Amino acid sequence: MPTKSALETQLAVVAGFDAPRADLEQYPTPPDLAAHVVHVADLNGDVENRTVVDLGTGTGMLALGAALRGPNRVVGVDIDREALETAVENRVRVGTTTEIDWVLADATRPPLRPEGPTTVLMNPPFGAQRGHEHADRAFLSTAAEVADVSYSIHNAGSREFVEAFTEDEGGEVTHAFRATFTLESQFDFHGEDSKDIETELYRIEWT
Repeated sequence: MPTKSALETQLAVVAGFDAPRADLEQYPTPPDLAAHVVHVADLNGDVENRTVVDLGTGTGMLALGAALRGPNRVVGVDIDREALETAVENRVRVGTTTEIDWVLADATRPPLRPEGPTTVLMNPPFGAQRGHEHADRAFLSTAAEVADVSYSIHNAGSREFVEAFTEDEGGEVTHAFRATFTLESQFDFHGEDSKDIETELYRIEWT
């Protein structure tokens, strides 16, 4: 199995959003965090020979990371056509030959029900924008519908919410990790060039 650092190097070529949308909280997942998520999933046997679905894939970072670790198939779902166009270009940059389907759709209402073992990898919106509070709830609901295991990144302090939601859906949080998300300045309301945000990564088994 390639190392996490090797995967991070491969993902460093992935381009971000040309015109990010604040209402969709379009922040590119940093290569180091994406490599961490995919590597942990791979170590747990949740990537190889499985279908991997990236909900809210954006420009494809998590989908492409998974594609480099031997899944049967990868599906990247996003509501933003321009982001998916960049994801297609990023696949060429990364050079993976794994089958990837880029699906233009609302990730909270995806038009797919994969057959066989399925893993969701996602960096859902944290719900930081006014009017979009708890946006990650709908993404977790989708994960419960389409996958038997999921990995998701959430804002720090989300554990009580994630565990309660998972229990209500008949699932179980099996792993929880802390991770730092480096947020680069890309909107007018950002006052710093970059900011480190503490996040939490959860592995959930769904029944």
